[in-house]
Amino acid sequence: MSKSKSYALPIFMMILLFGMISFVTNLAAPMGIVLKNQFNVPNSLGMLGNFANFIAYAVMGIPGGILLQKVGYKRTALIAIAIGFIGVGIQYLSGHAESFGVYLLGAFIAGFSMCLLNIVVNPMLNTLGGGGNKGNQLIQVGGSFNSVMATFTPVFVGILIGEATKARITDVFPIMYIAMGVFALVFFILWATSIPEPHADLPKEPLGGLMAGALKFRHFVLGAIAIFVYVGVEVGTPGIANLYMTTPSVEKAQEIVAAYSTQSGISEDAYTTAQRIVDGKDTPGLGIATGIAGGVVGFYWLLMLVGRLFGAGFGHKISSRTMLSSASFVGLVLVLLAIFWPVKTLMSMPSFNVEAGVLKFGLVPVPIKFFFLALVGLCTSIMWGSIFNLAVEGLGKYLAAASGIFMTLVAGGGILPAIQGWVADIANFDMSYWVIVAGLGYLLFYGVIGNKNVNKDIPVV
Repeated sequence: MSKSKSYALPIFMMILLFGMISFVTNLAAPMGIVLKNQFNVPNSLGMLGNFANFIAYAVMGIPGGILLQKVGYKRTALIAIAIGFIGVGIQYLSGHAESFGVYLLGAFIAGFSMCLLNIVVNPMLNTLGGGGNKGNQLIQVGGSFNSVMATFTPVFVGILIGEATKARITDVFPIMYIAMGVFALVFFILWATSIPEPHADLPKEPLGGLMAGALKFRHFVLGAIAIFVYVGVEVGTPGIANLYMTTPSVEKAQEIVAAYSTQSGISEDAYTTAQRIVDGKDTPGLGIATGIAGGVVGFYWLLMLVGRLFGAGFGHKISSRTMLSSASFVGLVLVLLAIFWPVKTLMSMPSFNVEAGVLKFGLVPVPIKFFFLALVGLCTSIMWGSIFNLAVEGLGKYLAAASGIFMTLVAGGGILPAIQGWVADIANFDMSYWVIVAGLGYLLFYGVIGNKNVNKDIPVV
């Protein structure tokens, strides 16, 4: 029996966990719709669940690496899975407690789990596959499944929510049941399975000294900032688009307020949200059905899958510098088109919708600006690998410490979207995308100029 066949079950579990990372992470952004409407909070606070999930990386990135060194990959994975179950469980309890704070606590704890799983899953898959091309192939399969789950999550959440103004955490319970069930299943299978431990050659120098050494390289520091910016762009582009589409328009809000006075079944939460828009206290959106909006956001993540497959197939023929600079420039153009294109210009996009209680899939009219934003998924898909490759080039013994710093700066996926939500609150949704423009502008700078290693005189062995 070959090595890969001997570990077929744990390989499957690792690929499943690769998908769960995306599943739980991408649950945070569409949950912003629920939080915003159930608790009548502005866009910036609606994105706090996403912020809590990602800020956990800033807290856990480096300690996670230390934990990995002390207890090994399998035990770290088991700890991460258990924490993930607890985090999603607390989010589930927040639906019963109807507590915004309890949900944020659950999202924060789930973020711990996602950080640890990110540290573990890639090297585990590589080792279980026997390393080399087979190991890399398994990582690509895991990354593809990650993208599939990213496509599925906003669509499913959008369908479950139904009408955005009536959204509640309890509507999303089926998603949470699935997540907790998968975590429990994988935990017991992984616990009962004997698997090899990936062994890294650990430098003899203290971690603090290695991190300080990595930070002496200008191209690495600029690259670490680029990772922070990139994750914010990747998450904020579809996350704020979802809020933009599902938030009621002024006209829709006026209809809800008028209907509430006749006691026609409008909830108090929906009325309060609508009244804030009518009074000018909240930024109006477009009032598009959540199923349709979820489909548009899902299309963004589907295009990320397409882009990753392209990168896997042609990455060896195109330099990381060319890929990053080209993708950043095209993304910049697409976002600028989305900002300035009139909202009344429509085009047909594939999406889901619920009509008369029946789920339907087909082409639906959507403002063309969201098609441009969905296309940004093709650009962001290949950025992580390109930035990482450029930033760690020539670091030698500082590579492992640099990777820990990178994982910490994934927190940008919570911070930049929160800033973008704040801009949407004080201005409007279109203006908030200037945050994305600024981010893509920085990534273009890094792809063209900032990635050059100007510190080749520093010893790295």
